[in-house]
Amino acid sequence: MRCVIARFPFDLTKHGVLDAMKGVKPEPVTGDSVIIGRRHYPIKQVGAVITRQDRRDFSAGEVTRAMTLLGFTCRTPSEDPAPRGLTPLETASSLLGTPARG
Repeated sequence: MRCVIARFPFDLTKHGVLDAMKGVKPEPVTGDSVIIGRRHYPIKQVGAVITRQDRRDFSAGEVTRAMTLLGFTCRTPSEDPAPRGLTPLETASSLLGTPARG
């Protein structure tokens, strides 16, 4: 698939991205991410590896669009599951000021 990232054209394939990311340790994800294999990579890290450009030269949206078109699953922080809320027992215990025992 031909795509433009940071004003430069790239011919990307899903297999090519998988090969490029093989052996690359994922950095901690703090923003947009992409799932490659079983690992979650920051979208900017993937963009830097596959384009060999500085991360400041392209936007996360450009790489997200390309990865989505190639069939990878991309996530934004708002799509991640919300933290688990308290159970009714934990809520009542916290209101009474006693630890919940279950």
